[in-house]
Amino acid sequence: MSNGYHIVVCGSLVPDPLQTLEPVMAPDGPGLKNEAMLPSVLDPWAAHALYEAAHLAKRVPDSKVWLASLGPKPKLQQLMMAVAQKAPFEFVAIDGSASGFADSFETAQALAKAIQSIPGLDRDRMLLFGGCSSASRDAGTTLSMVGALLGVEDQFLAVDEIEPDADGGFRVKERVEGAQYLVSRCAGAPAVLAWATGNLPEPPNNPQIGMANMRGILPALAKAPSVGALRGGLRFESVETPSQRRETRVVKDAGVEEIARELAEWIRG
Repeated sequence: MSNGYHIVVCGSLVPDPLQTLEPVMAPDGPGLKNEAMLPSVLDPWAAHALYEAAHLAKRVPDSKVWLASLGPKPKLQQLMMAVAQKAPFEFVAIDGSASGFADSFETAQALAKAIQSIPGLDRDRMLLFGGCSSASRDAGTTLSMVGALLGVEDQFLAVDEIEPDADGGFRVKERVEGAQYLVSRCAGAPAVLAWATGNLPEPPNNPQIGMANMRGILPALAKAPSVGALRGGLRFESVETPSQRRETRVVKDAGVEEIARELAEWIRG
């Protein structure tokens, strides 16, 4: 193909899953206890999307990768110190809340506006990558709405593999019900691909890639527009940690139907 892809990956930070997360009500709305102090990582689904984007850009000549992230600037800067070493990309930063209590539509609007302002982005060659879900904004709708706001109609929402063709199109392997795959062929960009787990391992750190990326990351953070809390019309009366309940009973030689009936009665109760 004569022209490569312009791949925009949407992905931001989430609290490290090894930390204990305790929701609290703050004066400006719900949040996490000591949220500013919690260590952060790149959202796991977005990380898969970034690695797949870098791999695809390496395979297809004249391709380019951007990473668009929405989150508090200080935490984004801390996160990028590690992420920048994984894959080459240009950074697009938006200063705002990365909370799981943010409204997904307002988040999509902020991301779409930032993507529209990327210098040199050819939207006729654009592939919009991201996670099919999120460890914080688990609405499963954000990336699809970003694509809709950008006018992208071809959307694949549980992708595990993409195979480019010589004519500019590509084949997509997408998860469906029953542990099966739907294999589709797309004529070419633009398209939205929300990644499940993909097929690539986490790449090793490369200090040379990290230094090259940081030359663009720091200026991008300095001029990142602020979008606030992104709560929209959402109103939370209270937030709390789900209560834990465990009832264990050891029974020998119980039949499958008896176990299923007892579980159904317990759930109804």
